[in-house]
Amino acid sequence: MTVKTSRGALWRSFRRNQFKTEMVNLELSQILTGHKGIVWNVSWHPQGNVIASCGEDKTIKLWSKEGVQWTIKTVLVDGHQRTIREVAWSPCGNFLASASFDATTAIWDKKSGQFECNATLEGHENEVKSVAWSPSGQLLATCGRDKSVWVWEVAGDDEYECEAVLNAHNQDVKKVAWHPSLDVLASASYDNTVKMYKEDSADNDWTCVATLQSHDSTVWSLAFDNTGERLATCSDDKTVKIWKEYKSDNQEGVIVNDKESVWKCVCTLSGYHTRSVYDIAWCHKTGLIATACGDDIIRIFKESEDSDLNAPTFDLMCTKLNAHTQDVNCVKWNPLGNQELLSCSDDGEIRLWKCSE
Repeated sequence: MTVKTSRGALWRSFRRNQFKTEMVNLELSQILTGHKGIVWNVSWHPQGNVIASCGEDKTIKLWSKEGVQWTIKTVLVDGHQRTIREVAWSPCGNFLASASFDATTAIWDKKSGQFECNATLEGHENEVKSVAWSPSGQLLATCGRDKSVWVWEVAGDDEYECEAVLNAHNQDVKKVAWHPSLDVLASASYDNTVKMYKEDSADNDWTCVATLQSHDSTVWSLAFDNTGERLATCSDDKTVKIWKEYKSDNQEGVIVNDKESVWKCVCTLSGYHTRSVYDIAWCHKTGLIATACGDDIIRIFKESEDSDLNAPTFDLMCTKLNAHTQDVNCVKWNPLGNQELLSCSDDGEIRLWKCSE
């Protein structure tokens, strides 16, 4: 006998799933306005005292506190001819990289006393979708619609040399992210996969050393945990997946080759998001995971206290309904670990949230 479930029953079940374990409060601290059109990305300065934002209006805005309120201090213009998709601070905080749909990546610094674009990285055929600095600050990664991932080396003052062009994906590459302490790079793509790259010490060539395949649609974003041994990914398939690295070893239990590690999906969070999950942020101080979704909701997850390392479980701690009025594009935790969270949206706003348990 087939039993049909009504839409109302399904919605009630979904609501129970959403709210049954909530133990975190996400309180709006401030709405930051100033961009015209979509705000695609926000980035905290490593010291947590400056915010960079970018978007459809081709500008980068730098925000800092005036009293208790965040205000625009600087507007960077003339660096790009089209939409700016992402901004990223260098680990030292002295440089800001911006990736644009004009096929370039700009490097900004304030050696002259004010922020100026002093280097432009060219090579991608079209839109650059993401840019990220390595933990040492000596390498930069970019990716784009041309299906490629580029690794750049800081060669000197305002000089950047292309170290590698990686063509492991067969579709648009949406995001790049570095391991928190090693020169290991991950990329997420429209081809539903994540790729891992390392430089081979023998011949100094960058190669793809792993392919993470489990999502059923575009992988929009990814984030390492604080150890770099786990990775969270989010997708157009409405799920979040947690991956764990397993080192290959011989019969004596000795690691044979660091390149031979295998990444396995150890947890899938499904049934929580109702539309595409566009971004994910894993706080290295608190362990909280935040997601940005096309259903206008920000969600916070936390690993269960009795979680198994090889089969972890994560609880939904908070569902912030109507966090924005149109698609949440990006979420970023303050690196100071004070549980401040930034978000931005198609609605043209940046929102600053305070998370409390």
